[in-house]
Amino acid sequence: MNDVRDRAWSVRRGEWFGVFGARAAVVLPPTEKARVAALWELVDEGAGFDETLDALISAGLRDLPGFVLVSTEDDRTRVVIRGAARAHFATGDDVVHVEGDGETTWVERTLSDVTRVRIEVADGTGGDDLLVDTGLVRLAAAELPAVVAAPTEAVAEPLTTPLLEPEPEPEPEPEPEPEPESEPEPEPEPEPEPEPEPVPIPPPPASPPPAPPALGDRDGDTRTGDLNPDQFVRQPPGIPGQPPAPSITARPVARLVISNGETVDVDRAVLIGRAPEARRFSSDEQPRLVTVPSPQQEISSTHLEIRPGSGADHGSAVVTDLGSTNGTLLVQPGLPPESLKVGIAVQLIPGAVVDLGDGITIQVANA
Repeated sequence: MNDVRDRAWSVRRGEWFGVFGARAAVVLPPTEKARVAALWELVDEGAGFDETLDALISAGLRDLPGFVLVSTEDDRTRVVIRGAARAHFATGDDVVHVEGDGETTWVERTLSDVTRVRIEVADGTGGDDLLVDTGLVRLAAAELPAVVAAPTEAVAEPLTTPLLEPEPEPEPEPEPEPEPESEPEPEPEPEPEPEPEPVPIPPPPASPPPAPPALGDRDGDTRTGDLNPDQFVRQPPGIPGQPPAPSITARPVARLVISNGETVDVDRAVLIGRAPEARRFSSDEQPRLVTVPSPQQEISSTHLEIRPGSGADHGSAVVTDLGSTNGTLLVQPGLPPESLKVGIAVQLIPGAVVDLGDGITIQVANA
């Protein structure tokens, strides 16, 4: 993996946005231009799978029609797809196809020993393919070539090659059998001599692959100057139009009784999951991280948030699903059970039960 071509993506030009970093690659539809600059800054600084996924879903999935996230660390490749997108992975002698589904939150897979990756989101606009190591480009498809055996060998097949399946080598044509000599016929009439066939002109030698484009406006497809990173400052929690909740309240607004025996007071934001992290919080916020067991891995690393409410919810606790893989079920006294929508805060009534899955429930009581 020393040749730069082994680490670069071959990109077919199109309308979608592609963000490529050392540890993660993200593809977004043309409607998501407002998200691109912040994601590029994050991925360019070396963000991996979990941190990049948190940034993607931090504003909720309702207004995000589709995306592709691929990250490889060691020999493990993780992919998340939503919407009209698909990806293909070569693993040994097999090819694994993963397609997005607009009816669900997303489709997630983890694969081992992946040697080649191809992402497809739309038809290309023509022109030469680009070779991208890290950067921000417009694309319709992207392909990470297989390992190159030696620096002098060619890069993996171009994007027009059928998906990842190696073409069989043609069988050698059988040599024609010599025609039997015919006895000379008496005085054959001379046949007109055929005109000589034109000698085909050999095609010109293939040009070397283009160098990875630098960020800027050189090729008309890669753009950064018209994106304003100030658009992507994380919005404060709470209901739009209402005053935000304080980082820490003077007294708890609720008490959480977790089925594993732990009790937590809600006087600030509480992040709950099998391995919660507070990446999306500023330095002046002090969220409480609560780890719960998940033997079957049904609970996401940072599954949900419970915090003091603001505005109409002042004095109560509110719960928000942070984009968990398997979702969250809420049962409130006197109300039918409901599945939480990602990124939508719901006020908690004393006596409510929050079900994270894998046998873990949280009962809400007065502080």
